[in-house]
Amino acid sequence: MESPFKGKTGVVRIWNAFHYSLDGLRAAFKHEDAFRQEVLLAIVLVPIALFSARSGAEKAALIASVLLVLIVELVNSAVEATVDRISLEHHRLAKRAKDIGSASVLLTLLNLAVVWGFIFLS
Repeated sequence: MESPFKGKTGVVRIWNAFHYSLDGLRAAFKHEDAFRQEVLLAIVLVPIALFSARSGAEKAALIASVLLVLIVELVNSAVEATVDRISLEHHRLAKRAKDIGSASVLLTLLNLAVVWGFIFLS
């Protein structure tokens, strides 16, 4: 069965989706410590990327690696919230889902370090 909220189309759907996205960003910032820390990291790194990179491609790669961390953290937070909504009891599959989400954030942070390292050390 389809969600009853799927009936909107066109500009109304885009407008609603935009506001749902802003709600998600606000919720993540309010409830997720890791997201706030990564936003702070982005506030520091994005200006460095804009002023230090030698080319547009370098700026794009540096900023994309920062934004990717935020994106993956949002998905990880959504997974964790969903798992917690289903049950707060300890279960091996719940732990696996949360650990895999955490691993995805770790890999994006490693990716950020590699991209920044290659660009600034070469």
